[in-house]
Amino acid sequence: MKPTRPPVSFLDRYTGADFAPLYTAVVSVSGGEAAHGRASGVARSRDGTLDIELRMPAQLGGPGGGTNPEELFAAGFAACFHGALSLLATRAGMSIPDARVTASVTFGRDPMDGLFTLVAGVRIALPGVGRAAAEELVRDTERICPYAKMARQGIECIVSLEQ
Repeated sequence: MKPTRPPVSFLDRYTGADFAPLYTAVVSVSGGEAAHGRASGVARSRDGTLDIELRMPAQLGGPGGGTNPEELFAAGFAACFHGALSLLATRAGMSIPDARVTASVTFGRDPMDGLFTLVAGVRIALPGVGRAAAEELVRDTERICPYAKMARQGIECIVSLEQ
């Protein structure tokens, strides 16, 4: 099946009082050989389209050779931002066929609790688009991209134990 772009109507404002779910991704991670999801885990989506080995990167003392949570988060962030950027450009009648979004996610020590935190960055390249128009497009995209909103405002997160 040939991929299709989502319609610009995705940008129509929702006026309901409650969160309106549109899609839920479900991925489970098991610990693998080291019984540790980061070190030797396997991530599988409920629908089976994602099935990858997770490995600790060499920079954190692991062997590398697989992806890791930071790369997966960066991929999701970049893809979501690119999609929102494309929708807004289409609505504005702009052509951005060579647009590139690069996300970085850095795992590091948190000075607040001494444990761990993430720092994210997003770089956007819009070849052929004037500086003022590009800045406006990026600013507007940052306002609507769910990943950018999550990074800026936080996210509702419910952690529960299955019995």
